[in-house]
Amino acid sequence: MESAANPSHALALVLVDELARGGITDAVLAPGSRSTALALALHEDPRIRLHVEIDERSAGFLALGLARATGRPAPVVVTSGSAVANLHPAVVEADTGQVPLLLLTADRPPELRHTGANQAIDQLGIFGRSVRWFVEVGVPEDRPGAVGYWRATACRALAEAGGLSGPPGPVHLNLAFREPTVPLTDDGRARVAGPFEASLAGRSGGRPWTIVGRAPRHVPSAELRSLAARIAGTERGLVVVGQTDANVAVVLDLARAAGWPVIAEPASNVRTGDPVVGAAHHLLGNAAFARAHRPDLVLRIGRTGLSRNVAALLGPDVPQLLIDPHGGWHDPDRAVSELLVADVAATAAGLTALLAVTAGSDWADRWLEADRRVRRVVGSVLDEHDRPSEPRVARDLGAGLPDGATLVVASSMPARDLDAFLAPRDHLRVISNRGASGIDGFVSTALGVALGGGRPTVALTGDLSLLHDANGFLLSPDAPGIDLVLVVVDNDGGGIFSFLPQRRFEASFERVFGTPHGRDLAELARFHDLGHADVSTAAELMPAVDAAREAGGIHLVHVRTDRDENLALHRRIQHEVDAALADFA
Repeated sequence: MESAANPSHALALVLVDELARGGITDAVLAPGSRSTALALALHEDPRIRLHVEIDERSAGFLALGLARATGRPAPVVVTSGSAVANLHPAVVEADTGQVPLLLLTADRPPELRHTGANQAIDQLGIFGRSVRWFVEVGVPEDRPGAVGYWRATACRALAEAGGLSGPPGPVHLNLAFREPTVPLTDDGRARVAGPFEASLAGRSGGRPWTIVGRAPRHVPSAELRSLAARIAGTERGLVVVGQTDANVAVVLDLARAAGWPVIAEPASNVRTGDPVVGAAHHLLGNAAFARAHRPDLVLRIGRTGLSRNVAALLGPDVPQLLIDPHGGWHDPDRAVSELLVADVAATAAGLTALLAVTAGSDWADRWLEADRRVRRVVGSVLDEHDRPSEPRVARDLGAGLPDGATLVVASSMPARDLDAFLAPRDHLRVISNRGASGIDGFVSTALGVALGGGRPTVALTGDLSLLHDANGFLLSPDAPGIDLVLVVVDNDGGGIFSFLPQRRFEASFERVFGTPHGRDLAELARFHDLGHADVSTAAELMPAVDAAREAGGIHLVHVRTDRDENLALHRRIQHEVDAALADFA
């Protein structure tokens, strides 16, 4: 490994080398002066792709998108001061969404803190309890043991971000650099005694300084047999799956062995076929069906929360067992009666083996028959006219993407429409920032997913989500090629509020909730040199998306809708569903 000109240069070289040894392939940088040593070290290391963003908030979400796509933390580097505070929204999402993220924040040394020095704020513990681990690494010095300390710290940071002591999440290393921060012994403002003397070498063979191994948490065999017996003795059961990293196949195998239907949110990536109920939101919006189909036992996996109708079914009077590998307390309604802290895949596979055979049941058959009936009715309503609607965009986009594609979905109405209208299908990966469920950082998250995913990537967003993070398009012009199609449902404001009680306050609604922006998204596309296509009929959507994918680069596919019409359509759909189920319950 090369020698270092000064301690700041040494720390940067060692950290970047250890991150690369730990499997890091991408890093994000928002430019600044105090982080110079890290910026140069990352730029010069061929093992790591460096992505440069002007806006620190966008940089944080770009790193988060990379992590969602790859499962590995993507370091994000910023300079000192308010730049650090701008990472907080991404930290909140990484915390609540259990996404590995590594924050490398440059800082002024202690002698410049609390003195009025430029760009110096209190960065120690700035993210509070949102991070899994925080370390004030200390001012780099040429002393015995420094290199081992830096390397071990980098290894632990990666391990903690990946879930060493709990669920995956953000880790914060605060790095105080004294000048010179450039790889010189004298930058004209600060002198050091000479080059860094200690060896910077890591372990031989390119190995990390510390290798961390993890074993899945298994359920004791007696407890597993007892749970299998309960499942076998329960006909009226459900498997409900929210956002999770659990293996899709083993969850479906367990449901088939139990003879239970599955309700799966899109980002669970379990909505892939029988026995999945795709229209659960509409079915459970019918009061008679919901009463007649109250389950006797529910297995819950992951964090749910998209459908109020599903949440209403899962009340405290329904026995519910939540399985989570980290003991996540995913229970806002205080309805879960048991929490099993165990690896989901190992537990599901063990239960399936004990149940031994695939079971059938009238209970599951009735759920699936009702699902087919409702999806036919909903489809006929959506297909009546060729005018684009928000539900039809979600349905057609989810159905029309090629096998192997990734669909990144914004919070608010896009995520809910996908949940309500996506039919079960195979080979589609859905990603959504549903940790804190904010609309912020969506563009950057989608760009990060596209950079890290290695597969066709399409995003479904509303106009406000797009505008909220338009700075995300300000990636460095020499960034690696990004292929991303953003389908933008533009209803000129916040459409979700039309479904909420705020809608009754007509005098205030439009200004403080509807918030029309009046912006022309074609002008935004031109400003950022993006491809742009207007879609005026429903039939034009998928040809426009396919053409944009084939052209490559970043494109907006723009679909204009009307908020009042959307509300009326949702109400009509539920009315037609109720009529279709009148003789069913």
